[in-house]
Amino acid sequence: MRLTPGPPREIDLDGVDLFDLDLYTEGDPHPVWDAMRERAPLHHQVLPDGREFWSVTRFEDVCRVLGDHREFTSERGTVPTHLGADDVAAGVLLTSTDPPRHTEVRRPLGAKLTARAVKSWEDSIRRTIVRFLAPALDGEPFDLAEQALLLPALVTGPLLGIPEKDWAELVQLTAMVTAPSDPHFRTGSEAATLAIAHHELVTYVREWVLSRRKSGFEDDSLLHHLMNVRPGGAPLTDEEIALDGYSILLGANVTTPHTVSGTVHALMERPEQFDKAQADPTLIPNLVEEGLRWTSAACNFMRYAVDDVEIAGGTIPARGAVVAWIGSANRDASRFPDPHTFDITRANAKRQVAFGFGPHFCIGAPLARLTLRVFFEELLQHFGSIEPAGEPQHLRSYFIAGMTHLPITAQKRRTP
Repeated sequence: MRLTPGPPREIDLDGVDLFDLDLYTEGDPHPVWDAMRERAPLHHQVLPDGREFWSVTRFEDVCRVLGDHREFTSERGTVPTHLGADDVAAGVLLTSTDPPRHTEVRRPLGAKLTARAVKSWEDSIRRTIVRFLAPALDGEPFDLAEQALLLPALVTGPLLGIPEKDWAELVQLTAMVTAPSDPHFRTGSEAATLAIAHHELVTYVREWVLSRRKSGFEDDSLLHHLMNVRPGGAPLTDEEIALDGYSILLGANVTTPHTVSGTVHALMERPEQFDKAQADPTLIPNLVEEGLRWTSAACNFMRYAVDDVEIAGGTIPARGAVVAWIGSANRDASRFPDPHTFDITRANAKRQVAFGFGPHFCIGAPLARLTLRVFFEELLQHFGSIEPAGEPQHLRSYFIAGMTHLPITAQKRRTP
């Protein structure tokens, strides 16, 4: 998906197809979202197969849909790939569960992922990122987007309790879930790709749990911690652990790589921003926030209206599916002046909703922010310049905004 919009053009909102994968792979959805925010903040679309959904694109409406589980439930599915068929794991899978159960499972896990808790991992993360960036410093072409797909596993694999030999396979499987139509990850049809990936990921966590129970081995990993969570006072079943572990693996792997590559691409397009961050490292935390806003890697989330809901000047009927477009909310000019300008000094960049909003706000946000901050600290310290070495290739997905290829060449920074 293009992150820098092309020139303005006339948009026929009656003919817009928000499920057109070409719009995100080769096209430019931002002018479409701009027009929707202005002229159709509640947009209704019926797909050729009869499935229908409503879309909200303004910042305040996106926050309302994601923030109020009494009006908009997660317990029928939360991603557009489930549209038309209720999620069979709804009410159990962490991402497809409403409070209070969602809170009871999430709270003890969240205690392991606070900003204070993850601070102790900073040195380890820094060593990992230094090793990750080292091959790019020889001046040869380096495909940042392709290599970055593995970056979250390098960082979170040890924290999750996942052995290194399994990282690459799990990254591939999580990519298959979030971009089942992309030729890099597709295996047969889109439906087959989703089914295979879902089965393999759930089976992996289930077998991980069984092996831990048999061995009696205990550690401080997040997956092991999940085995001790007791919502409502009762322990999770192995199947519930497997499904919630699946949620954690997805959350750990699917967005950070695309935030990295999209933000680096923005800096290559705007070398003055690169120079500004390099000259003043105190800007790096805000660079991270602007990168999150700019890329909005989790492009949308879906909910279902519990009853008829009036919103954005219209009505979503009871049980109607509504897609909250995060990529649009983060370019809403009423919240982010001059929203299509990438500006690392933006005063309110941290108000972005790239991590979601409300009960399902990303549980791993503190770890993601730490990883991104350390990544750009190391990149700006060691890289004197970054240049494109080929055209980026965009992910074929209407759920995750990202890249599969971003060839770059880098020059080492000269020390005084």
